[in-house]
Amino acid sequence: MSAVAFAVIHGMGAQNATFADVFLRAVRARVEARGVPRDAVEVVSIWWGDLFQVDEDDLWQRMSQAHRLDWGWLRKFVMGVLADAVAYRRPNPGQYDHYQAIHQRVHERLADLSLRAGSNTPLVVAAHSLGSVIFSDHVWDEQRHRGPGRDALTRCETLAGLITFGSNIPLFTLGLEQVKPIAFPPSGNALSAPVRAAARWMNFFDRDDVLGYPLRPISPAYADTVHEDVSLGVGSLLSGWTPASHTAYWNDTGFVDRVAGQVAAVAKAASA
Repeated sequence: MSAVAFAVIHGMGAQNATFADVFLRAVRARVEARGVPRDAVEVVSIWWGDLFQVDEDDLWQRMSQAHRLDWGWLRKFVMGVLADAVAYRRPNPGQYDHYQAIHQRVHERLADLSLRAGSNTPLVVAAHSLGSVIFSDHVWDEQRHRGPGRDALTRCETLAGLITFGSNIPLFTLGLEQVKPIAFPPSGNALSAPVRAAARWMNFFDRDDVLGYPLRPISPAYADTVHEDVSLGVGSLLSGWTPASHTAYWNDTGFVDRVAGQVAAVAKAASA
C-alpha cells in the first residue's frame, strides 16, 4: 500500500489524455526531493474533456462556417469554457446526462487509484478551474449518497489534501439557498490522527485570472473549511498579466512546489 494517493483533474477548455503528464512528473520530483520515496506515491489523472469535445467541435465548426468571425482563437476558447460549464450543469431529461457521465468517470479513475494505492490510503487531489467544481460536487454527493460497493478512497473518506486552483466555485454558488462547502477533512475514522492534523484545503488564484477566485469569502462556512486563499502570479512575462494566466498554473514552479509540499506532508504523516 502506498503512503499517499494523488489525483489531478483538469478544468474548462479543450484537453487531451496527457494533460497532467508534465505536471505529475514535476510534482513527483519535488516530493522525492523532500525525502518521500517514489513508490510511496501513487498517481492518477482524471480526464473528462473527451465527454464534451465532439459536440463542442461540431458546434464551433457550424458557427465558424456560417459567418466570418473575428478573434477566432479567443471565441473558440470562450466557447469551450462556457459550453463546458453549461453542459455540466444543464439537466437534459431523457437525454445524455453530462453530470452523471463526468462523475462516473471520476469514480472510475479513483477506483483505479484505489486498486493500485490501497483502499484506505490518504488521498490528495489537485483540481483546476471547473474541475474544482466537479470534484467538490463529487465529494458532496459521496458524503450524502454513498454508492454500493465503494471503498473508503472512492467514497473520498480518506481525502487529506485538496488543492484548488483557478477555481470557479464562487460562480456556481449563485442561486443556491444555502452555500455550504464539503466536509473537510471528512468525518469518520478513515484518517489517522497524524494525517488529519496534516490535512489542508489550499486554494490558489492569480489576480489576473478572470476565471479563478478566492474561496474563503464565499461564506462563513467556507472561511472555516478552506485553510488559505493564496494569490500567485503565474505565467510568463507575456501571459502572466492577462486572462491567459488561467492555464499557467500547471507550469509555475512556485505552485508546483506548494502542491508537492502538501503531498509530501500527507505522505510523511501517513508513515508516522
